Amino acid sequence: MNKYHFPEGFLWGGATAANQMEGGFDEGNKGLNIADVLPGGKERLNILQSPGFNFEIDAEKYYPNHEGIDFYHRYKEDIALFAEMGFKVFRMSIAWTRIFPNGNELDPNEEGLAFYDRVFDELHKHGIEPVVTISHYEMPVTLVKEYGGWRSREVVTFFERYVHAIFNRFKNKVKNWMTFNEINSGLIMPIMGLGFAIHKEEDKYQPTFQAYHHQFVASAIAVKACRETIPDAQIGCMILYAPVYSYDSNPENVMYALQEERFFNYFCADVQVRGEYPAFIKRFFKEHNIELDIREGDLELIKEGTVDYIGFSYYMSRTEKKQKSVLENAQGNLIGGVRNPFLKASDWGWEIDPVGLRISLNQLYDRYQVPLFVVENGLGAYDTVQDDGSINDDYRIDYLRDHIKAMGEAIEDGVELMGYTSWGCIDMVSMSSGEYSKRYGFIYVDKHDDGSGTLERKKKKSFFWYKDVIETNGGKL
Repeated sequence: MNKYHFPEGFLWGGATAANQMEGGFDEGNKGLNIADVLPGGKERLNILQSPGFNFEIDAEKYYPNHEGIDFYHRYKEDIALFAEMGFKVFRMSIAWTRIFPNGNELDPNEEGLAFYDRVFDELHKHGIEPVVTISHYEMPVTLVKEYGGWRSREVVTFFERYVHAIFNRFKNKVKNWMTFNEINSGLIMPIMGLGFAIHKEEDKYQPTFQAYHHQFVASAIAVKACRETIPDAQIGCMILYAPVYSYDSNPENVMYALQEERFFNYFCADVQVRGEYPAFIKRFFKEHNIELDIREGDLELIKEGTVDYIGFSYYMSRTEKKQKSVLENAQGNLIGGVRNPFLKASDWGWEIDPVGLRISLNQLYDRYQVPLFVVENGLGAYDTVQDDGSINDDYRIDYLRDHIKAMGEAIEDGVELMGYTSWGCIDMVSMSSGEYSKRYGFIYVDKHDDGSGTLERKKKKSFFWYKDVIETNGGKL
């Protein structure tokens, strides 16, 4: 037994996203979303970060999100496995296009609502509370093509209609919500986060920050609607957090790291938690000639619609220097930076830094003084099924153990931490690379990058380890 004391009622569980696991992309009257038109394979990351994507399906390419891991038909089997591990909560998302197939309908799709009724009922049957992300990289393609994604103010109206539909339908079944998944990721992947690709001829900043303003208004509307419809619920924001280290003690590099940290880690959270645009972003707007269309009442609404807690993903830290060569880039780190000589990296080049999670928790709590919730953290790795059928993923156990210890230290530091949902508690399609081979789960799914596989579920060694962690409330690591 270890020295860490996780609070009573700590929310242990796992995290997923509808577009990466559900499948059934054309069943139940579901419409196409962004993930449905992204091909699998390593070219996906280039698409996400490059201009000019057309959001069309190419018959010559493979689209793994169409089948995912078939949670749409196998949710009872998967939820039973989550219950066997002892999950207190299950973080999932609702696919916007199951509720409003094109996004701009007046009335919701009953088949989609009924599907999530069944999922929530199954979770409650096993004593698991759902934690639901309202928008998790699943914007309807119709809203992308016809309105330009979150560039358009009209999308705020469509989103408002969506949140009212799900709050009214699920008000007795879901008490913990988050608005936009990794909202700040739109700064590096506007396709997933903001629902558009930058045109080659346009400056990226003006449409990006106008889209963010629309999302902030939409988030505030959702917060207010949740409090009115489900007064006993909690609703939070969700950010991608990566502490930024200076490469050395050169004041120029320290200042550069500070600016990058505020811009990426704090801009969106400042607006959603504090309810106002921070001074540093106002200076950025001035220096880049960004003029937002802010309508009467918007700023008051944003101030009123601040969130109850901060959910965040933590996978890696980031090291920065002001002047860096291409050779110094941290290849594989999704958010850039230079290679940190003190850290090892995963199979996909993501630097592994458990101390960075403790740093992140302290930084966020010091800044905002609201409850925190680690809703994504995990190790993407190649897993091998042995001849006897076992999957001995000790490397994953080591990774998670070190990060949970870091959370324990942060709690001792005085951080108010609500819970921990490990990312990809069951193997599914990777968001960034569209691969099945990048596995995060405690549960192995027999599905492969070429589309082959039986979809059979197998328990990995980490399944039994995490079961013990939850059973002892973090006492046995």
